[in-house]
Amino acid sequence: MKEAYEMESLVARIASMQDQKSYQEQHWEGSFEDYLRIVQQNPKVTRTAFQRLYDMILSHGKTEYIDNKKKLIRYHFFHDEKFGGRDAIFGLDVPLMKLVNVFKSAAEQYGTEKRVILLHGPVGSSKSTIARLLKKGIEAYSRTPEGALYTFSWMLDKRKSDGSVEREVMPCPMHEEPLHLIPQEWREQVFAQLSTPGAGFQITAGGELCPACRHVFKELMTEYKGDWSKVVQHVKVRRLILSEKDRVGIGTFQPKDEKNQDSTELTGDINYRKIAEYGSDSDPRAFNFDGEFNIANRGVIEFVEVLKLDVAFLYDLLGASQEHKIKPKKFPQTDIDEVILGHTNEPEYRKLQNNEFMEALRDRTVKIDIPYITKLAEEVKIYEKDYNLKKIRGKHIAPHSLEMAAMWAVLTRLEEPKKHNLTLLQKLKLYNGKSLPNYTEDNIKELRKEALREGMDGISPRYVQDKISNALVSDKGEGCLNPFMVLNELEAGLKTHSLISSEEVRKRYREILGTVKQEYEDIVKNEVQRAISADEDSIKKLCSNYIDNIKAYTQKEKVKNKYTAQYEEPDERLMRAIEDKIDIPESRKDDFRREIMNYIGALAIEGKTFDYRTNERLHKALELKLFEDQKDTIKLKNLVSSVVDRDTQEKIDVVKERLIKNYGYCEICSTDVLNFVASIFARGDAKD
Repeated sequence: MKEAYEMESLVARIASMQDQKSYQEQHWEGSFEDYLRIVQQNPKVTRTAFQRLYDMILSHGKTEYIDNKKKLIRYHFFHDEKFGGRDAIFGLDVPLMKLVNVFKSAAEQYGTEKRVILLHGPVGSSKSTIARLLKKGIEAYSRTPEGALYTFSWMLDKRKSDGSVEREVMPCPMHEEPLHLIPQEWREQVFAQLSTPGAGFQITAGGELCPACRHVFKELMTEYKGDWSKVVQHVKVRRLILSEKDRVGIGTFQPKDEKNQDSTELTGDINYRKIAEYGSDSDPRAFNFDGEFNIANRGVIEFVEVLKLDVAFLYDLLGASQEHKIKPKKFPQTDIDEVILGHTNEPEYRKLQNNEFMEALRDRTVKIDIPYITKLAEEVKIYEKDYNLKKIRGKHIAPHSLEMAAMWAVLTRLEEPKKHNLTLLQKLKLYNGKSLPNYTEDNIKELRKEALREGMDGISPRYVQDKISNALVSDKGEGCLNPFMVLNELEAGLKTHSLISSEEVRKRYREILGTVKQEYEDIVKNEVQRAISADEDSIKKLCSNYIDNIKAYTQKEKVKNKYTAQYEEPDERLMRAIEDKIDIPESRKDDFRREIMNYIGALAIEGKTFDYRTNERLHKALELKLFEDQKDTIKLKNLVSSVVDRDTQEKIDVVKERLIKNYGYCEICSTDVLNFVASIFARGDAKD
């Protein structure tokens, strides 16, 4: 009894999670009259597939921002927050804006609703992910009150062999809009009565009934001698929930072996079992309207690698896109209302361009380029999504491991700057939002304009993900993954990379790896320097000393020596030692010192106190100067030897604590990075 009670309570607990009200709303049924009242209250339930898709994207919100003097929109839908960010798209705001603009134009019926939308780009650039997001999004939207749409079933009386009558339910096989039941010649007048004046939405339910529904409609009209009101009494309207798994409103078609695939997979086929029942293969009730075009009606159809399709299939696309009609075998052209979305890679698209027989398809295609990401911060997000504390357990990922992998991937995609005297790495930093002396936003716009194919070549994120995975499961690293492990995996994989077309490209990618390793050295040297010189009191004292000296210098005064109480000339050696750290030349020292004093004066007028941390250049200079003063006391070079004295060890432990606390290192990688930087200093490679 106790076990039965516990099981019952578990079932009850699970059942309590169900939202009964939502379920009932999603399974609403009513008469045609009831549906007309719904349309009267909310005409948007009659939206076309493009209108519904566009509204779905907008329903998630958007953010407008300025990037290099250009106004951009970030659509929150592509963050995939509803599904935990599993299919989130990063760094492609411009291509996604272009895609949403196509949807907007199609929703307004400006012409793009008659086109195949073709996502085009290199392998692994998120084309399939975008298609998956759109299908997933429209499915979820159809479950909400705002995204509600409706279809209908026929309630028919069927006479049995014994003379009795039973009620047969025949759902519309293509999930049609119920307003298609209104004859075409009445619609304008009816829609005017259903629409609310000034509502801003016009009902435009075009299209005719599918062959199966048209057959039933005609038979009932004959039976009731043309009385339409009695015909629609046989109609039961119901809420339509789109579902890819149930093949309702969302279809996916992908090429297979030509021998095992024919066009009936798109437009349906004869049901031979029902021919005996209905007596003819021309009876629409003996036909399965279950091709991908049929079942995707009212929603979205995705064509995977669309240009690999046999030409016979592409002909079906022509009518489906331009005329919104398909041609099932032995039946007239049938109306459809769906978003046709395809994606393809570059080699396949070049084939299309070179095939003169495919001009008609090219003319009916809107191509949206989906390139690789060219902004470092956005590329890093891809790898952080897959390799983070929640997903990776038992192994720590050292700082910059993912960043260096992302940096290499992005550098392979960038075109060498043609002018501006820039290195490829500097170009990456400009794109990533870092300011460089003498480079403006106009320069960045010019760089982007001159690189027409940027992001269309290079290394795919998939390759990088594979190599990070290899590094994570390798027996190296003692519980910590560091950047060199990842970079070594990336380099080793180049020998067998199937998509690298030439030895010259392979050599270039190796050279870029060398650039990334050098950049990593500079980053960790800087972090260790900061950790060593992170003594707040020492920096404050050094800053105070510097400010006293430049104040006296700019005002042509003397500085009082705190120890001797004597007035002395400003300490030029101290001032220049600090200024040299941030490359202030001798000729510019007066300007820099006046700039600092003016900054302090402006703060004083506002009643604020000067803090060295608010001036990034001065902060960096002070840290580097303090590091220079302290590095010899720590004897960092001694780290590479087997014996370290107690005093040095204590100081090193303090530095390690700072690396762990301030930069995200662990005990293992903080030791590794100190050893690495110490070896650099031992070689004498450290920059002043």
